[in-house]
Amino acid sequence: MVKIEKSNLILNSLGQLVESPNGITIKPVRAGKLIARMATSAADLDAAQALRYRVFYDEMNARPDLVTAQMQRDFDSFDNVSDHLLVVDESRTDIPGGVVGTYRLLLKNVAESKLGFYSSTEYDIRRLLAFDGQIMELGRSCVDCKNRNKPTMHLLWRAIAQYVFSNDVKVLFGCASLPGSDPTSLSTVLSYLHHFHLAPEEIRPIAVANRYVEMNLMDPKNINQRKALAEVPPLIKGYLRLGGFVGNGAVVDEQFNTTDVCVVVMTERVTEKYLRHYERAAHTKVGDK
Repeated sequence: MVKIEKSNLILNSLGQLVESPNGITIKPVRAGKLIARMATSAADLDAAQALRYRVFYDEMNARPDLVTAQMQRDFDSFDNVSDHLLVVDESRTDIPGGVVGTYRLLLKNVAESKLGFYSSTEYDIRRLLAFDGQIMELGRSCVDCKNRNKPTMHLLWRAIAQYVFSNDVKVLFGCASLPGSDPTSLSTVLSYLHHFHLAPEEIRPIAVANRYVEMNLMDPKNINQRKALAEVPPLIKGYLRLGGFVGNGAVVDEQFNTTDVCVVVMTERVTEKYLRHYERAAHTKVGDK
């Protein structure tokens, strides 16, 4: 692992350390024409928001409001206080900035000094906030349909690993999405996650009372675990293979046409074996809030 140190270096594509808006520095990761780096400008953020719009709204049928539809950008107030990890494909001149992958990263100390966490709009995360150690929210992740492959995901996770280790992050968490807003049609997956991957009580998020959707919809004895796991979306399946858990209760998001669960990953459980499993899931649709 490359040692990461704080500095005032500005972004370039030659491999120097890159400073994020919140002062975190990582080394860009390159593979051929792909490079993973932090967003450091308004143009970078705009390109990430354009990618998110294409995946969430054009591809996954989220429901835009008037301004979102006119701008064709996915955005919210958390964008301006978060760091944004990008994968740029230098051969893609057909899309803004060549950005083909993105993740939004928000550290606890930054969140507490600004807007809090996005996840708290759906989940009671007080147990996570009380955790003794740095925690980080992962969100708004997506990959362009033409670059949904192992190299893109590999670069994203190599860069995330740098960010995690440079900030001594102990817990990763965030809202992850199942397609569709009818929980009954997702009863097998929701029940499987609830019975076999529920987070330890001391760090378990709980869906807020006015949005809480029961996940315990089936007797665990009636669940074929292998078949249920096959129905889990690739991104959530990847988190599970990283040793992840889910919170108690799901949340329906009508705007995004999804049913959300809160995923929690203890970074000490993350190994190279799990990362390789994660990458193999990347060939299918990847989009997450």
